[in-house]
Amino acid sequence: MSNCVIPAGYHPVLNLYDTQKAIGLIKHDFADLLAASLKLQRASAPLFVQAGLGLNDDLNGVEEPVSFTVTASGTNAQIVQSLAKWKRVALRDYDFRVGKGLYTDMNAIRKDEELDNLHSIYVDQWDWERVIDKEDRNIPFLEGIVRKIVSAICATELNLHARFSALDALPVHSNSVTFVTTEELQKLYPDLTPKERENTFVRENGTTFVEKIGRVLPDGKPHDGRAPDYDDWDLNGDILFWNDPLQCSFEISSMGIRVSPESLLEQLRLSGHEERKNLMYHRELLAGKLPYTIGGGIGQSRLCMLLLGSAHIGEVQTSIWDEDTRRACREAGICLL
Repeated sequence: MSNCVIPAGYHPVLNLYDTQKAIGLIKHDFADLLAASLKLQRASAPLFVQAGLGLNDDLNGVEEPVSFTVTASGTNAQIVQSLAKWKRVALRDYDFRVGKGLYTDMNAIRKDEELDNLHSIYVDQWDWERVIDKEDRNIPFLEGIVRKIVSAICATELNLHARFSALDALPVHSNSVTFVTTEELQKLYPDLTPKERENTFVRENGTTFVEKIGRVLPDGKPHDGRAPDYDDWDLNGDILFWNDPLQCSFEISSMGIRVSPESLLEQLRLSGHEERKNLMYHRELLAGKLPYTIGGGIGQSRLCMLLLGSAHIGEVQTSIWDEDTRRACREAGICLL
């Protein structure tokens, strides 16, 4: 069954040829702006990691990674779901200092993803991570990094409009960010679902950073799922923009200050995953052998969708779609790559 929504009267702003040019420009310009703003160096990233080390991202804890056996060694390997934990190890191994970091072009397969306008089984994002002091583990520092990322997005958008005049028909996003916690959202809209709360708030306030995702709220439910072993649930969040074609909030980035040994133990206990303490990654973190860091992922296709005014992620990336989705897009004149 298709979960694809076709907005009334929608048509792509750019033709296919210019869309490809624009995607290239976005990916080049934003990566340069992000690296300069956050003091990041590009690094090569793995497509797969060895199973059983705790390095792969468990996302919400229910998604099954794509796995295979390496014939030559008999090693069990997993396609990455994100590089949240690998990056922290890399920063230590590559001897990065406080205030410096890395970014990668991360490609992943999430085979259990539900397909709709915003979700694909193919994930492409800029995964970034930066070494911080222990004293930087606070909300003001987190919000300062968020503002820098949003500024880089808006600067990329201005560069794009300078190259493609047809995009002037689209609204330009402000680099002003509104910050709100998940508990504040729950108090503001107690009768709405978490997604409905985000939609209502972002519609009214524009670009938003929703803070503190993962803990159970006073209504007995978490705002959204977060793995217990990379973000600190008190120091993380999502950057949301307003998607005009789809008339909904639109997550561009999930990010946060990473767990300390103390918050890792607490979150493993709260989530019922204390057995992970025995995995290689978790042992090293608990022993103080990994640096304090902040990091996240920024969706490449998501950003292209936002800046090109696209209604479906398949307009800016190549993936696999069900036949109902292909038919609905074809009949509406939307070309899936």
